[in-house]
Amino acid sequence: MLLALAGVIAVFVVAFGARFLIGRDAPETDMAVVEREAPVIAPAVPSAIAPVKPPPPKVAETPPSPESPNQREPEPTPPPPPPQVTEAPATVPVPAPPPPPALTPKPVVAMLPPPVAPAEPPKAAPGSPLWKKNALPFRAPPGKPAIAIVIDDMGVDRKRSNRTVSLPAPLTLAWLPYAHELPVQARAARAAGHELMLHLPMEPSGSADPGPQALRVSLDKGEILRRTKAALDSFDGYVGVNNHMGSRFTADHAAMAPVLGEIARRGLLWLDSRTTAKSAGLTIARELQMPFAGRDIFLDNEMTVPAVRSQLAKTEQVARSQGYAIAIGHPHDATIDALASWMPEVQKRGFVLVPVSAVVRAHHTGG
Repeated sequence: MLLALAGVIAVFVVAFGARFLIGRDAPETDMAVVEREAPVIAPAVPSAIAPVKPPPPKVAETPPSPESPNQREPEPTPPPPPPQVTEAPATVPVPAPPPPPALTPKPVVAMLPPPVAPAEPPKAAPGSPLWKKNALPFRAPPGKPAIAIVIDDMGVDRKRSNRTVSLPAPLTLAWLPYAHELPVQARAARAAGHELMLHLPMEPSGSADPGPQALRVSLDKGEILRRTKAALDSFDGYVGVNNHMGSRFTADHAAMAPVLGEIARRGLLWLDSRTTAKSAGLTIARELQMPFAGRDIFLDNEMTVPAVRSQLAKTEQVARSQGYAIAIGHPHDATIDALASWMPEVQKRGFVLVPVSAVVRAHHTGG
């Protein structure tokens, strides 16, 4: 039996050695046949033959060995592809962008307190007298001499009255109570920025005619009041009354007292034209504690432009002396022309043109 076992081992060794030596030239079916011919497979016996070790791995660069088809070497890492050389596109010249606009540095604003808003013109409080309600809203700048220009005899000569209204405001325009369409003319003047007064006709010392329904010393007190009230009702929106002519009537204290009494009762101011140095108007106004003022300069006793300009220069002197001046003129061509050129100039010389109510408010008591 030992002999038979040794024979089997010998056959196995011969077959295995032939397989190893022949390699790929021997078909794989031979081993299969040999394995089928062995009737008994004996248990493994220790043998002196060393186990066959697989060949050491090849270097990556060598091709795979044909002697070991069942044992594959790891595939070599493919080398990186060569860099692609691309032809640079033709350079197209591009115009340089325009330089950015120069930045102007912002001015450094000093941290100053906010400007003080100018004071609003005074407004009549509820219950104020009529002269304050009808006064042109105006506040004269402090420290400047003020000049009020009053133009009498307005409304009869429509053409020259319209020329006067077209002068720069503010003027104070005194309207005769018998003027044609007086309310219409007066409203247009007020809309143009001028202040309004009633120019009340009174008896003069000479033979000049003051107009219809004039106040005369020969009238009784009742008729004087009736005519005064009719004149005061001829239009509205005015601040007060001044006298048209009246050198005889204003000098009569008894005749003037009821007239100024009615004016004061209505809450209006009195402007004495001072057609006579003997006028009782200012004295009575003080007695009644009503608002009043008096004329300082007549502009056009001589009706030429140079003469009127000379009187305007005197008006400036008075204003510098006492802080204000009231000048009275009439709607004559020479007066209008002189005022048109003088008004812009006088303001450049530091004067301020004001309505007559501003002078009364600032410099006279009463009312």
